[in-house]
Amino acid sequence: MPEENILAPAPFNPLDKRHLGESVASAMLKSPIHPLPPEKFKGAGIYAIYYTGDFEAYQNLAEVNRDNMFSRPIYVGKAVPPGARKGGFGLGGDPGTALYKRLNEHFESVKAAENLNESDFFCRYLVVDDIWIPLAESLLIEKFQPIWNRVLDGFGNHDPGSGRYAQQKSPWDELHPGREWANRLRPCANTQDILIERVRNFLHTSV
Repeated sequence: MPEENILAPAPFNPLDKRHLGESVASAMLKSPIHPLPPEKFKGAGIYAIYYTGDFEAYQNLAEVNRDNMFSRPIYVGKAVPPGARKGGFGLGGDPGTALYKRLNEHFESVKAAENLNESDFFCRYLVVDDIWIPLAESLLIEKFQPIWNRVLDGFGNHDPGSGRYAQQKSPWDELHPGREWANRLRPCANTQDILIERVRNFLHTSV
């Protein structure tokens, strides 16, 4: 057989950054489920939030998470050490309670929403060396396509502060009104009906 016709599979490299990122993501998916928010703890890392409630547009999603299945998150995110925001990834800075604080912020958001019940939300998380946090988060979003990451932007937003309320209200805040600061923003470009239709179409083809 001519040399050019011989197959040459790429050798598996366990230290390839994607394989290392996948191992971190896999470890997170094997971690215990907790109510949102969990008990206070220290560390930075990655997390997934799961929904089990009765908001009509999310029923396909909620069904695969009930009965302790928790098979598809509604949102995936990360919390990095304070110094990482200034380019300090991998430098071993004290993360404090960054991951817990982020999960608690999310709890306050769903608690404020008029049409969500905070008791319907659960989470799992993994404290991770900061250099692997962004890669593992990206892989989890790519794998699960969480609805609040891919279709309804804005869940992770913060109050933009005085003088910055000229921006539009996020799709998440339009569909789940309740965060006081979001009411100061300009109206969302889409109505609730349009957003619900987008959610249903997305979940119909992906769950």
